[in-house]
Amino acid sequence: MCDSQEELDHYWSALSAGGDPAAQQCGWLKDRFGLSWQVVPKQLLEWILDTDRAKSERTFAAMLQMKKLDLEPLRRAHDGA
Repeated sequence: MCDSQEELDHYWSALSAGGDPAAQQCGWLKDRFGLSWQVVPKQLLEWILDTDRAKSERTFAAMLQMKKLDLEPLRRAHDGA
């Protein structure tokens, strides 16, 4: 759980180095030892659990299109922009 895009980028880069790029989806990756990790922004849980179902569904749909999660497109999806 990361507090910022910079922190997410840092862990994604470090953990994915030497790992299997084919195993990257929705914030999940495999490291060089074959261990799976999910690197996610803390904000994502709030957006996905939003009581406004349309916002939640847009956020989840945007996440499904990503390998490494990117806060700004997720925020835009949640906001309907």
